[in-house]
Amino acid sequence: MADGIKLTEHETSYSGGDKKIHYLAAGPVNGPLIIFIHGWPGTAITWKAQLEACAGIGFRAISPDMPGYGKSTARHVLDDYCQEAIVEGMMALLADTGRDAAIWVGHDWGAGCTSSVATQHPEVVKALINISVPFHTIELGWDGFLPLVNRELYPVDEYEYGQWDYQKNYEESFDKAVDWFDLNVTEFCTAALQRTKAPESRFSGASATLRKGGGWMSVAKLPSVERMGPPCLPPDVFESFITDMKNVGFWSASAYYMHHKRNAEYNGKAASGGRLSQPVLFIHTAYDLVCDTKTSRLAEPMRQVCSNLTETTVNAGHFAQYEKPGEVNAAIFRFVVNELPTEWPGYWDSGYVSKKVT
Repeated sequence: MADGIKLTEHETSYSGGDKKIHYLAAGPVNGPLIIFIHGWPGTAITWKAQLEACAGIGFRAISPDMPGYGKSTARHVLDDYCQEAIVEGMMALLADTGRDAAIWVGHDWGAGCTSSVATQHPEVVKALINISVPFHTIELGWDGFLPLVNRELYPVDEYEYGQWDYQKNYEESFDKAVDWFDLNVTEFCTAALQRTKAPESRFSGASATLRKGGGWMSVAKLPSVERMGPPCLPPDVFESFITDMKNVGFWSASAYYMHHKRNAEYNGKAASGGRLSQPVLFIHTAYDLVCDTKTSRLAEPMRQVCSNLTETTVNAGHFAQYEKPGEVNAAIFRFVVNELPTEWPGYWDSGYVSKKVT
């Protein structure tokens, strides 16, 4: 199906022309619009499997290099990466497609961004699909997710920030963290994108004890790429992704972690109150120890504020869309067919009539 799919490159300017967003597009221009938002780290091309699958059945599929990544503006300006600034960019992206609403799909910080879009501008969201990070959590700052830590695994007197300790490390030692990632781009990304298996323990020692161990600069040298084995992205996609990360570095990508207080103020006063009536799909990543929705209460706020919620689970690690793209794509397609049949490609052109004879 994907052999004949062409990905085209586009860009749009916003914020008075000071910033630009680069994005990839595939599929018929008039097809139902679905937008894929990557997280940390990522680029537009890392959604290639989803872009091709969606375009192949008639969607107009879009994936941007998020602000701070790839060919989009990546200034070393902290204010550029608060959620208010990110939402401005997402509205510019949507406007450039000529549409007034879309199905939004987000992963990791991308899910935080799609959640901010849905919170601030629910009118542009036909449906929300988040992978790994539930709606109504990280976009609300520390109070949106820290109280939901599994304190049986992470006693507060020993692990104040639970498995999220690495995020506090950014706030305390931002430059050192960025320096470490910039020194280990290929090695880190290869290690992060290894295929996963069911964990023997739900305790995320590396992320929960980072500051106690002295931060990222104290992390032991990573194994060579040759020793780790191939990442779960196809070689051509991984190579493009790594090239972009080396060119831009991790400063702007990591700056997303520096705005928890500001993001809480921004999304906490939204007119929607953070409630959604549109269809929402959440894809749990079963082997994910940091964004752990299986043994913690991380998904509870989403369940309280979403009136039309579907949940499913993929037995994979944090990057399920890379590790098991077929299962993630199938979950998205089934959700659209069940909850948004008018957004299925060809619905208005050819209709879909079912008749059962008894």
